[in-house]
Amino acid sequence: DEYQWKGPFYFIQGADPQFGLMKAWAIGDINNGDDEWGEEIKLAEQAVQAINKLNPKPKFFVLCGDLIHGMPGTQWRKDQEQDLKNVLKNTDQDIPLVFVSGNHDIGNTPTKETIDNYCKNWGDDYFSFWVGGVFFLVLNSQLYFDSSKCPDLKQVQDVWLNEQLAVAEKHKCKHIIVFQHIPLFLRKPDEDHDYFNLEKSVRQEIMEKFHKAGIFSSF
Repeated sequence: DEYQWKGPFYFIQGADPQFGLMKAWAIGDINNGDDEWGEEIKLAEQAVQAINKLNPKPKFFVLCGDLIHGMPGTQWRKDQEQDLKNVLKNTDQDIPLVFVSGNHDIGNTPTKETIDNYCKNWGDDYFSFWVGGVFFLVLNSQLYFDSSKCPDLKQVQDVWLNEQLAVAEKHKCKHIIVFQHIPLFLRKPDEDHDYFNLEKSVRQEIMEKFHKAGIFSSF
């Protein structure tokens, strides 16, 4: 049924709940200052409460990465993950949750181990799904940012992405929407590369692939 376009619907997008960031940022120690996240819990609870009150209900709620602040291997990471899960489990059961991996979830330079750990906690790091005739793709953008420690995993995602775009073409879907943590660019497609976007050559390759497939929405 979900292959068929049935008319307008909506979903909720959030990003960077990042439990532990606010104190770390306030005290100027982003590496070791994330031992408190009470404020983040309150904000996440408010978001869940607001989403649960929506009528009609959104088709799903997607969180686009940096679920928690603690990088892989840091002290408070497991506690941050558990507290976020405790908040999110109160989301209306009729509203599916979709998770996207960010750099704080799998590391700036991910490894097979950090990605495996993420998948055990939150689900696949890349996947696709259909809702109401719209094809959604979730990508692991860290593999495009720095895959030096797991180049084979980037290659596997590239092959998978090509296959998914072929599926979308076969079904002649009306819309394709992509979710990823690191955006292709912030303001202009030809802007310089920095910490918050993808390197130019990688960006151009993905943009050409997306454009050919008719993708104009990337979150």
